[in-house]
Amino acid sequence: MYGKVTLVGAGPGDPGLLTLKGREALEAAQVVVYDRLVSPAVLALAPEEAERIDVGKRSAHHPVPQERISQILLEKAAEGRRVVRLKGGDPFLFGRGGEELELLEAHGVPFEEVPGITSAIAVPAYAGIPVTHRDMTSSLHIITGHARQGKELDIDFQALVRTKGTLVFLMGVTSLPQICAGLLEAGMDPETPAAVVERGTLPTQRKVTATLSTLARRAREAAVSSPAVSVFGPVCALSGRFDWFSALPLKGRRVVVTRPRERGGTLAGRLRALGAEVLECPCIRTERICPCPQAEAALEKIGAYQWAAFTSPAGVEALWALLEEKGLDARALGGVSLAAIGAGTARALSGHGLRADYVPEVYDAAHLGAGLAERATGPVLILRAEEGSPALTAALEGAGVPFEDVACYRTRYESEHAGEIRALARAGELDLVTFTSASTVRGFAASLGGGDLSGLLGVCIGEQTAAEARRHGIPAVVARKATIDALTEAVVAAAGEKGAADTSRDGREG
Repeated sequence: MYGKVTLVGAGPGDPGLLTLKGREALEAAQVVVYDRLVSPAVLALAPEEAERIDVGKRSAHHPVPQERISQILLEKAAEGRRVVRLKGGDPFLFGRGGEELELLEAHGVPFEEVPGITSAIAVPAYAGIPVTHRDMTSSLHIITGHARQGKELDIDFQALVRTKGTLVFLMGVTSLPQICAGLLEAGMDPETPAAVVERGTLPTQRKVTATLSTLARRAREAAVSSPAVSVFGPVCALSGRFDWFSALPLKGRRVVVTRPRERGGTLAGRLRALGAEVLECPCIRTERICPCPQAEAALEKIGAYQWAAFTSPAGVEALWALLEEKGLDARALGGVSLAAIGAGTARALSGHGLRADYVPEVYDAAHLGAGLAERATGPVLILRAEEGSPALTAALEGAGVPFEDVACYRTRYESEHAGEIRALARAGELDLVTFTSASTVRGFAASLGGGDLSGLLGVCIGEQTAAEARRHGIPAVVARKATIDALTEAVVAAAGEKGAADTSRDGREG
């Protein structure tokens, strides 16, 4: 029995432009067949266990022939699996989606098409160009600028010029001189505003604005390359006024997020919304210690503790898993006061119907320990990682508060993208690295394999994390509070200062 194939339009590049329905299909996929230009952030939405097949398809470069791609879809569907064919933009707009469905339809394979946001509209929008405007034009015409190999462009330029509408050419970087010449020969005003937008909707987006008569030359001088979208019409004159994307505070900045995979999305999403090119490089993962006799013994006598202290959401989840295994729930903790190191850990408790009785104003182990030392008159149960900060227990020892320090999970250092990050760091092409704990610093340093890290700038969630960064030779700045909001603000401020310093240095060198 055949599975199902879903053609999903991934949009033009910005992962935020993937539709909800496309995301649902991708999250349920067992096989993902994707093109080279699909955003890694979109591809990351597929289940980790899903088979990923890179067919390498991009403009003028098809290492896997179209016929073979269609055959792959048929073969995977014949295995009874849920297959997502992930294509840039919209599958049915110059995406050959219809061709890929023909073989499936002939064999009776169930299929569905999920439209994607097309670059023909999104890319101009990200460059400040509305493709229609009541005072300027009332029609939009989308044309492929790509000709079959060895063939001339087959475009009725005179018909296009007569429409007096906005003209958007996709896949037309190589043929841009011919396009401009064709429009001029067809009678379009040489002073018609025009633009070409490279890598549209991505943080590395560039645009060249000109007129019809000068666009080809300006694009050549700027070394514009594929993928790019060309736009012709009076609406292009609005680009300078409406270009919201270039004004984003992190536009063009490359920022590494080192948070664990399960918690990295919030920070990465906020940075992307501010224009950053985010490289998600989870450098650590946590795994529950199981079996954990020490934690089980502590749970057996949970009523003997006055406080239970958690230093991360991982500790909360480890305790909850143990409670469920023992057939217990939140009522087992009824007589115990709960302390959380910060807002994130407090939210993890809240997710299980538990309220933190104490959260320090400064989210670190030293302040958690100091606060507990003031409040606790009985034993404190600490549930945390194997390599917990000694500042917490030192504060309790100094106050004479009895405690039991239980390691209920361990931290593993790992990074799938270590090679890419290492190459960018050595080339001086990383702007900022965010750290949310000392362990993320250690994991990042380990993934880079040592060496001089002084050329990086770490943006840290707290002083202890910053101290760890400096121990590894990474200059560091600290967020005003240990929250994701404050960390995001610190990234924006650091990027601004770094940009000013780079501009000043460039000026001196010039």
